[in-house]
Formats: sequence, C-alpha cells, structure tokens
Amino acid sequence: MPPTNTDVLLADKLLEAKKSILGQLGRVIVGQDRVIEELLVALFASGHCLLVGVPGLAKTLLLSSLSQILDLHFSRIQFTPDLMPSDITGSEILQEDPATRSRVFRFVPGPVFANLVLADEINRTPPKTQSALLQAMQEYQVTAGGETRSLPRPFFVMATQNPIEHEGTYPLPEAQLDRFFLQINIGYPSAEEERRIVVETTGASRIELRKALTGAEVMELQELVRKVPVPPSVLDAAVRLSRSTRPEDPLSPDFVKRWVSWGAGPRASQALILGAKSRALLEGRLAVDQEDVDRIVKPILRHRIVLNFQAEAEGVSVDAVIDKLLAA
Repeated sequence: MPPTNTDVLLADKLLEAKKSILGQLGRVIVGQDRVIEELLVALFASGHCLLVGVPGLAKTLLLSSLSQILDLHFSRIQFTPDLMPSDITGSEILQEDPATRSRVFRFVPGPVFANLVLADEINRTPPKTQSALLQAMQEYQVTAGGETRSLPRPFFVMATQNPIEHEGTYPLPEAQLDRFFLQINIGYPSAEEERRIVVETTGASRIELRKALTGAEVMELQELVRKVPVPPSVLDAAVRLSRSTRPEDPLSPDFVKRWVSWGAGPRASQALILGAKSRALLEGRLAVDQEDVDRIVKPILRHRIVLNFQAEAEGVSVDAVIDKLLAA
C-alpha cells in the first residue's frame, strides 16, 4: 500500500523533530551519538531498551532531557533489594472523609504511571519486583487491589544495569531479557569528550530545552512506523539471520553450533524488522533497506544469544559472533 499524503507529512515532521531532538540533546549530552540513535529507534518502534554501562554516564540526564523535549512525564525508579512490587505499581491506602468520617480505599499510582520510566539498576531487586515492571512493559497495564489499570501512552521503559558489579544482584533471566527490544552498551567518553563534559558541567550556564513533539504526535509516529513497507528480500534476510543464531537449526554456521547454547527466538525477527522500519523513517526514507537491519542487528541480538563455556574459554564475545554471522 503506497504512503498517503498524511503519511508523508508525518514522516517529514519526524525528520524535523529528529533534528531538533539531536540538536538539543547535543547541548546537554556530550557524545553518545550511537546511544541516542538506538534509543530513538526503540522509542518510535514502541519497544523498551536495556542500557548496560557503568554509573556516571548521564543515563538519567539523557532520558529526563528527552522527556522535556517530547513533553512527556518522566519517572525514575531506583531498584534496591528491599523494593516491593507495590512500590512500582502503586497501592491502595485507607483514607477518611473529613466531612462524613467514612473511610474508603484510594489508589495511589506508583512511579510506573509515567510516559518515560527509568528503571535504574534493575538487577539489584529480587525477581518478584522485576516481574512487576516486566508485566507492565509487556501488557501496558498493572493489577493492584484486584483492579487492572491502564498505563499512560506512550509508555517507554529504559532499564539500566552495571556490568562490573555483580555482588548482591539478581541477573535477569534470558526469558525476561527477551522482552527488551534492544540492549544498548554505553562506554566511557573519549578524552576530548570528557574534557567537554567537565567544562560544560562545571560552569554557570543553564540550558533551556524546548518541545519538539507532543505525546499524541509520538503515538502517531509509532503507528506510522508499522506502515513502512519492507522488501521481501530484506524480510527473508532478517528471519534467516535470526534463525542462524540457533545451534539446532540445520542452516546455522559451524561456529554457532560450537559457541552458542541458545539462540534468538521469534521476537528477534520481529524486532529486527520493526527496528529497521523505525530507523528508515528516522533517516527520512519511507521504505526499509538492508542497511537498516545491519545497523541495528547488534543491539537487537546481543541480549538474546547465550554463549556456552567453550566460547567463554576462547574469549569469544556475543558481538564477535554477530559480526561473523553478518560476514557469513
């Protein structure tokens, strides 16, 4: 189905908004261009992302700044070992009417009732509390006090994990990791970038952010992403790439059978195509090409592939396996 005039106008609006978003975030966040690109791909594809990086790399600042630019409600949850599911979803409290002295239960929404939610150090809380957030991510609703309540839309979760500190943590199981649309790895800035960070964050200037889109427009663009056409060759390549990560698949390469315990499931194929659609639109194109799939394949697949002991013994990383798959 060819794009309508409305679709073309919406795509042009996204391109203008992207320039504004990148320009404004560039004044607040030094470097991290790839991180911002992948974050926007996930947001407009209606997916959630897992950000893996050490503390102090402006993860909270990135998402809070993005919420201001998109005019969305931002919420941050600091995950700790004593955090309970109700601390995330909300709970009912007994409230007394001053006039009648009658008592009624009133629901107090938790921090998950926001548009952009930062789940900081999600692996520091027990699985029961992790599941409360993951249910909200999957179903866009929470159940509290025997009643199901819908979450505000758009709804986007960015969870973070510290890759170097594992004592007292509860690693997310592979089945739950699969619910994240993509995993973004964020590293230390370069020497020049760190110098700019120090100069810009120790001065007296204050940066004002202006709105580039509204929540309703973000939802319109999320719907538009799903309308972007995909050539059959690109679709077949994405499915073949996902299936080739599975060691039991007859067509998977020998190095996959040697190094991989579990490969990516069908969600990976869906995410590759949806992410490619989102990236194509963000690049100003109304059709997907193979470059879009190749550009996002690592953040889509890296948390969905489980390496075996042989790979660890040989010092093989997940990204290295993905590189070999692309070359093959």
